[in-house]
Amino acid sequence: MYDAIIIGGGPAGLQAALTLGRMHRRTLLLDSGSYRTGTVRHAHNLLTNDGRDPAELRRIGRAEIAAYDSVEVRDAAATEVVRDDDGLTVTVDGQRLRTHAVILATGISDELPPIPGLAEHWGDTVANCPFCHGHEFAGRPVAVVNASPHAAVLVRMLEPVASEVLVVAPADVRAVTGTTDGLRLELLDGSSLEVAGAFVAPAWTVRGQIVDTLGLERQESGAVRTDPFGRTSVEGVYAVGDLAQPDHLPGPMFSLAAAIAGGQLAAVAVVQSLVAD
Repeated sequence: MYDAIIIGGGPAGLQAALTLGRMHRRTLLLDSGSYRTGTVRHAHNLLTNDGRDPAELRRIGRAEIAAYDSVEVRDAAATEVVRDDDGLTVTVDGQRLRTHAVILATGISDELPPIPGLAEHWGDTVANCPFCHGHEFAGRPVAVVNASPHAAVLVRMLEPVASEVLVVAPADVRAVTGTTDGLRLELLDGSSLEVAGAFVAPAWTVRGQIVDTLGLERQESGAVRTDPFGRTSVEGVYAVGDLAQPDHLPGPMFSLAAAIAGGQLAAVAVVQSLVAD
């Protein structure tokens, strides 16, 4: 019987494992090896780690967790989580494991606009977060490939950073190619734009089927509804990181720092529930 099983080995899951390990709670961390930041070479806006490769962040996190004997890490994906009167069961590699709590840190999947060449530069010169990737284009032109009302907000956010912010509707872009200094956007009218980088607004969905099979309550955004400590609508199940949205926030916070904070808070809540029980 585990005190907690964490599903997801990104920043939120790693922090939850570290916090539980420091409290000597028997914990299993399941890491499928699939990450939203899989194509990102440099992660920014994280204190003491600004610009570090996300893969290196995960390596360091695992090394730190290895110091705590109560935490087990498996490179495997959970296929099912079931809640019954006696608690929670997690199925992994055909094995059914019992646990007091489950912390979901599986993240989300992005669906980029269907523009040829765009995906090849995703996480590098194509991004969606100006806080995480804006400064790297400082003093150079950038494109906002976005036809939604939020494009105007991105323009105002990027104006102090970029030399010029160009707004282009995704439907007007024929293809994207890499250049020595950034990107070339080939437009349907035959013209092209040379920019340092482009910001897009991908559609996203919660990763995996566990959220649906558990019947977790969702926010209007599609994220899992939680309280400030990551508790979901199913007792003993917590959600942290990109897939979670507490009621007090207008949407999910796609941020490394927020994911780490969420992982720690959920782990604290798990310990508190174990003590109460």
